[in-house]
Amino acid sequence: MDFLPEKIEDYVLAHSQKEPELLQKLHRETWQKVLQPRMLSGHFQGRVLSMISKLIAPKYILEIGTYTGYSALCLAEGMQAEGELHTIDINEELCDLQRKYFDASGFGSKIFQYTGNALEIIPELDQTFDLIFIDADKNNYPKYLELILPKLAKGGVLLSDNVLWSGKVIERLKTEDTDTRALLTYNKVLNEHPLLETVLLPIRDGLTISRKK
Repeated sequence: MDFLPEKIEDYVLAHSQKEPELLQKLHRETWQKVLQPRMLSGHFQGRVLSMISKLIAPKYILEIGTYTGYSALCLAEGMQAEGELHTIDINEELCDLQRKYFDASGFGSKIFQYTGNALEIIPELDQTFDLIFIDADKNNYPKYLELILPKLAKGGVLLSDNVLWSGKVIERLKTEDTDTRALLTYNKVLNEHPLLETVLLPIRDGLTISRKK
C-alpha cells in the first residue's frame, strides 16, 4: 500500500531533513538482506521520530520492536548525553546487524539490546522512561500498554506505530483478523484513557502520540 501519492511523497522528502548517511546504509542493507524490509521506519518517519525525540530530550527511552535498529538510531539522536535507550526484539538473528550500526553511530554504549518476549522482558526493566516507542506485534499492543504505562514518566511520551494498519481499522473487521481487532481496541483505549492525552497522526501507516498527564 502506498501511503501518499508518489509526487507528494517526493515533495515531502525533498523538503524534510536529509536522511543521515549511516541510516541510508542501514536502509539499503535492510532491503538487500532482511525479510519484510517494509517494516523499516524509513527516511520520513525516521526524521519525525528524530524530531520528536529532540523536542523531548529524553534521558531514558524504551523501544518495543527493534527490527534492524533504524528507529532506535533515530530516537537516540534526541537522547540526553548521559541517557540510555533500551530496545526489545524477539528475533535474535538481527542482533548482530543492529549492533553493527549501533556501534557505528556513536550511541553504541548507550543502547541496550534485549532479545525475547517483550511481555516477559518489560516487567524486569527497573527504569522509568521519558519516551516509549511501540512498533512490534500488533496483537499485543493492548497488553504492552498495560505494562508500560506504570513505567512511563509523568509528562512522558508514548509513540505507537502502524495504528492505521494499511487502512484496515476503517474496513469491515474479519473474524480471524486478530491484529486489526487488537489495534481497534488499542486506539480506543489510548484516546479514552484518563492518564493520556492522545493525537493520531496520518503519518505513513499511522503514528499516535500520547502524553502521560
